[in-house]
Amino acid sequence: MRLKSGCIRCLLEKQLERVPEDAAEEARVEYMQRVLARIGEAGREESAPVIVRDIGRIQKEMFGYEEDYTGIKQYYNRLMLEKAPAIRREIGAAADPFRLALRYAMTGNYIDFGARHSVEDGKLEELLAAAPRVRLPEEVCLELEKDLEQAENVLFLTDNCGEIVLDKLLMEQMKRRFPQAELTILVRGAAAANDACLEDARQTGLEEVGKVLPNGNDIGGTWMEELSPEALGAFREADVILSKGQGNLETLQGCGFNVYYLFMCKCRMFTERFGVKLFDGVLVRDRDC
Repeated sequence: MRLKSGCIRCLLEKQLERVPEDAAEEARVEYMQRVLARIGEAGREESAPVIVRDIGRIQKEMFGYEEDYTGIKQYYNRLMLEKAPAIRREIGAAADPFRLALRYAMTGNYIDFGARHSVEDGKLEELLAAAPRVRLPEEVCLELEKDLEQAENVLFLTDNCGEIVLDKLLMEQMKRRFPQAELTILVRGAAAANDACLEDARQTGLEEVGKVLPNGNDIGGTWMEELSPEALGAFREADVILSKGQGNLETLQGCGFNVYYLFMCKCRMFTERFGVKLFDGVLVRDRDC
């Protein structure tokens, strides 16, 4: 998805907050000039997650640090692992376990420190309680289920920590309902905000349900130009790709693969684009975006 004017405004607002309080005015000006230069030179096909990664590198070069989300990631992985047994039982007892698991996985996308400044545990509890009532688009669900029934290889693109626990519950249902399909799970290749990496996959047991691969880069999305050869091979072999999160849609839209995007709208640009309210969920096919 090409960079939008709303994304540029949001990027600038967030970068002002990243400057250390004790930074000299001269350094502040230089930092913002470099940020503006990076945004100004962005190619027409670049998206916000790629630019955010590059701005992070400028921050580290100038101020000697980058934001560390390790504690946040571990906290939300543990929190959701504690909740997982009860949610798993609820899913297993549902009339349609696969679709209830879809709803919970969609809801888990709230745990996103890239799209939002903070995550409120109270709001998370509220959204989880409402997950069984989340509306799913019937036509898209039927298309997804039909594709999964015929698939030999499925690729699951993860997004945030904590969220991946609910993704795992969805993957469990996928394996039960569509046992013929081999499942590959893609995580980030290096730290990108609170996105899931290999360490998080191990902490939450993703390796129990599929083959886990790092994607080869540190972008908060799935940028085809910087995928590792192994990750790119998983794309080419996949009959169906289930992609979590806004960042993956921003970097992948129009990629030409059979991608279904599953996420929660957490900013104005996405709510306006899909005609929904803040924190509403979306399931949409790439060709229909």
